[in-house]
Amino acid sequence: MIHFVPTPIGNRDDITLRAIEALKNADRIACEDTRHSAPLLAHLGIAGKPLVSLHEHNEVRRIPELVAAARGGETIAVVSDAGMPGVSDPGYRLIQACLQESLDYEVLPGPSAVLTALIGSGFPCHAFHFLGFLSVKKGKRLAAMEAALENDGTTLFFESPHRLISTLEVLAKAHPDARCCVARELTKKFETYHRGTAAELLAHFQSHPPKGEIVFLIAGD
Repeated sequence: MIHFVPTPIGNRDDITLRAIEALKNADRIACEDTRHSAPLLAHLGIAGKPLVSLHEHNEVRRIPELVAAARGGETIAVVSDAGMPGVSDPGYRLIQACLQESLDYEVLPGPSAVLTALIGSGFPCHAFHFLGFLSVKKGKRLAAMEAALENDGTTLFFESPHRLISTLEVLAKAHPDARCCVARELTKKFETYHRGTAAELLAHFQSHPPKGEIVFLIAGD
């Protein structure tokens, strides 16, 4: 059995009882970054578990090893650095392999930056679209954001703090009145939600350079 285990997106106390149990019972834990996961496991008092890396650069070659281990009777837990494995993180290809190999797997519910930001933004929740990270190319970024403005409901993106001002510049130039929200450092000490038009948020972050992990939301029609 392979268990896909969500981990906190910031506050370590957000881990679920089922997630802790799955990590305790695992024979090995596949981590997006073992250096990142090790402190969490230590905080939970989980020691002595073999940790293997499972990230975007080695996922394809690591999958056969994990599938073979599960076939051999091992219980494997899969975690990303934060939130749900498979959401802009490793995990999707492994689930596809499980389906192809008719191998049992379980996905545990838990923390998600996408849903936390959606609810906290105050933007419409009846329909929403999550499109991962915005493109590094300005033309593609603008196209994605203009499509979001045409969508029913809310569209969410992950964005780098180093590129947020550039993204807001692109949007504010074309659609200064677009309704946006920047959800930053969710569940952490300095969590903030900044809501306003693209032009207003651009002015704010030009004066207050953004830091930390960011979910960028655009309200559609």
